[in-house]
Amino acid sequence: MDELVIALDGPSGVGKSSTAKLVAQKLRLAYLDTGAMYRAVACEFARRGLERTDETGIGELARTADLRMTTNPDAPRVCINGRDVTEEIRKPEISAIVSAVAVVPEVRRVLTERMRRIIAEHDRRMVVEGRDITTVVAPDAEVRVLLTADAAARIGRRAAELGERADQVTVTDSILRRDHDDSTVSNFTEAACGVSVIDSTHLGLDEVVAEILKLVPDA
Repeated sequence: MDELVIALDGPSGVGKSSTAKLVAQKLRLAYLDTGAMYRAVACEFARRGLERTDETGIGELARTADLRMTTNPDAPRVCINGRDVTEEIRKPEISAIVSAVAVVPEVRRVLTERMRRIIAEHDRRMVVEGRDITTVVAPDAEVRVLLTADAAARIGRRAAELGERADQVTVTDSILRRDHDDSTVSNFTEAACGVSVIDSTHLGLDEVVAEILKLVPDA
């Protein structure tokens, strides 16, 4: 089969995961949620009680962790050091600390290498979504997309996703704070040369997927 990597970037709450999974399902591609990898490391960080200032310890954690990702878009799972943390990584307390882990240079280096290895292991037939996929992880992807939406839309989507667990103040803080924190090490607001921009503010999920499929050769 021909190689087909679809790299999807965007800020928090823009709908990357839902979009990427649906695109992967339609094209029968593997799926990788790179944000879940950072969240898994954050779970282990919290479990060990490390200090946020301990960048050496956080980097060592990322290097030595047994991090395993399933790549089936129908049932993505993530485990770290033998623990299934698929549900835990979505908890508000993990969302609150993931940026502290994600901005550590050694963590980014280690996880970027793992992401590239996973893509290669799947014969470059994969939808990969995250923060700097189009520019750092897979700049040679056949399709590169920056998915955007205004802040109000993103906050509303994340609140709907959390349902009864949602607290408007907490959700707003989580979205805007993560954007601010992550922007210190990743550019996910401006498209690099050759990256297509899709503004999903007024588009439904199926419409966004349709726009991405238009960019895929022979889709």
